[in-house]
Amino acid sequence: MEIKNIPLNELDVEPINLLKKMLQIRKFEEKIEELFLVKGTLIGPAHLYLGQEAIAVGICSALKKDDYVITSYRCHGHAIAKGVNIKKLMAEMFGKETGTCKGLGGSMHAAISPEDGLIYATAIVGSQIPIAAGLALSNKYLNRKIATVCFFGDGAVNTGAFHEGMNLASLWKLPVLYVCENNLYAEFTHITRSLSSKSIAERAASYNMKVFIVDGNDVISVYKVAKDCIEKIRNLNGPIFIEARTYRMKGHGVYDQAKYRDPNEVNEWLQRDPIRIFKEKLIKEKLLDEEGYKKLEREVINEVEDAVRFAEESKVLEFNELEKLVYFEK
Repeated sequence: MEIKNIPLNELDVEPINLLKKMLQIRKFEEKIEELFLVKGTLIGPAHLYLGQEAIAVGICSALKKDDYVITSYRCHGHAIAKGVNIKKLMAEMFGKETGTCKGLGGSMHAAISPEDGLIYATAIVGSQIPIAAGLALSNKYLNRKIATVCFFGDGAVNTGAFHEGMNLASLWKLPVLYVCENNLYAEFTHITRSLSSKSIAERAASYNMKVFIVDGNDVISVYKVAKDCIEKIRNLNGPIFIEARTYRMKGHGVYDQAKYRDPNEVNEWLQRDPIRIFKEKLIKEKLLDEEGYKKLEREVINEVEDAVRFAEESKVLEFNELEKLVYFEK
């Protein structure tokens, strides 16, 4: 099922807030890219969420604070969309004790913040899928009306963990929403060279669960379908699967120039920038004007710059504090 063309007046969230969240992700990621590639301040791996902002914001805007999110290494966007303070997120990128993981997780685990409902961010492709099933099983067992949302990319659908997790979720009717962010590339491999089924949605449907296809570059469509799905899940009505079709603007990681992609394909998708599309819709419906957009953009840029200063001024975790983070029983 595909959902699209949802009027703004049907939303029960403030459209400007959706735009601001997407801008926060965009400006945060652009700053991370600058700190890696231009200034050389940051080192190591980082997988940017540029171009996929509408998915994280659309899904997470339909969640409550105590709902669970579990994700992968392309996780900064999910953290911001779920409400993590960007100062803490930036500090984690800098390896500082004020970060979400006290500076010990880095980019690929930055979206671990249990107080914000972010239970885990894994670097192992597909491994979050059965873990999400386990979280949902605990909620069902304890009769807690908490939704579990699991984000993963199209590459994860070819892992054994995908099939095992989906199978159990369906058999046990677990309250979990699986969100495949299909950006067409599993690292460097186009989906036409890695997927034998007609579509990811078709593969998910074989596990006897409800499946939705949504334009992942349209935040309104994503929010609407997510809202409906999450209410069903929270009421313990079993698993649901969303395939959100999108495109990453840059390479797999900050180190990847993505020269394996057809320039025409890239240009075509860049014209479907989710932020530009939503901004133009807001202006058309007279909910925003160019000056209002520029003001919002400046506000977000200042927030990101403040986060960088906070991270730079924060301390690295003292070595003798490490033993306090190891748990064991005698």
